[in-house]
Amino acid sequence: MTHPQVGDQDPEQKNSPVAVETDEESQLLREEIPGDAVCYFNGEAFANEAVVESGSLLLRCDRGIWVPIGSSDPDNP
Repeated sequence: MTHPQVGDQDPEQKNSPVAVETDEESQLLREEIPGDAVCYFNGEAFANEAVVESGSLLLRCDRGIWVPIGSSDPDNP
């Protein structure tokens, strides 16, 4: 399955934070993010549960926060 290739986050664009799902910081970030389930990457909106490739990482949108879910390299998952 192919996912949108988004590259690196551009700090000049609107971006949602990237955090580790089990990280305590993630919970604090979720409390600060408005109720919408949209994630932003370089100004582009992605729906909740969307998966994108950023470099060698797969990121999943989880209620406004990007969560790393693995490698985008099929030989090194």
